[in-house]
Amino acid sequence: MLRSVNDLRGTAVHAVDGLIGNVHDLYFDDDHWTVRYYVVDTGNWLPGRKVLISPHVVQPPDPNEIWLPVSLTKAQIEKSPGVDTERPVERQYESSLYDYYGWSPYWFPMEPMPPTQSQAGALERERAAAAVLERTDPHLRSAKDVIGYYVEAKDGEIGHIEDFLVDDQQAQIRYAVIDTKNWLPGRKVLVTPKWIREVNWNDAKVFVDLTQDAVRKSPEYTSVELLDSAYESRLHNHYGYPIEWL
Repeated sequence: MLRSVNDLRGTAVHAVDGLIGNVHDLYFDDDHWTVRYYVVDTGNWLPGRKVLISPHVVQPPDPNEIWLPVSLTKAQIEKSPGVDTERPVERQYESSLYDYYGWSPYWFPMEPMPPTQSQAGALERERAAAAVLERTDPHLRSAKDVIGYYVEAKDGEIGHIEDFLVDDQQAQIRYAVIDTKNWLPGRKVLVTPKWIREVNWNDAKVFVDLTQDAVRKSPEYTSVELLDSAYESRLHNHYGYPIEWL
């Protein structure tokens, strides 16, 4: 199911034994555009505190309810490492979070631990693990911060990012919603991360591997509720790209 990040923000989050707060933001990695964490503001329960929740513990929401269920207890979340959302998330912090919950780190398959001799002992293994942590960069970005970035085609500006659409089963950003109001008033279009050739994080600009004319003639996006496989097929056929997930 595709969900709008703007709609997700503010959604109540329920542990197995009660309300813990609201979705404040999503963190995704800029290599794979995969959602790594929901940032939850614990509000009146733990005032002034935010926690990170992995998508792997987020359960399928009841279509008749308006909250996001997670398979953790309030006690687990209360004792988990807090996060300072004003600073970049470091790999060392992620490691402490994963250790606390007993999760398997998502970055080790991509950054394997250096091999050690069978007799090296615990100390060398710890040093090897520390070396991995030191050289790996989480590449985490705030969806809230990236919304608003300007978007340029090969031959000029086309608008700005207004929203992201997330596949909540795969924890993957499938589309960026581009508002073209300064170029084509009243029109919104979708692009996938696969069509992004570069992001200038310092200048808050996204460059897509498309032309203005192709964007102008692309199927218009209206709402996530009306986005179905037929629309996705038209969109991808228009740009000449295959659909990898259908």
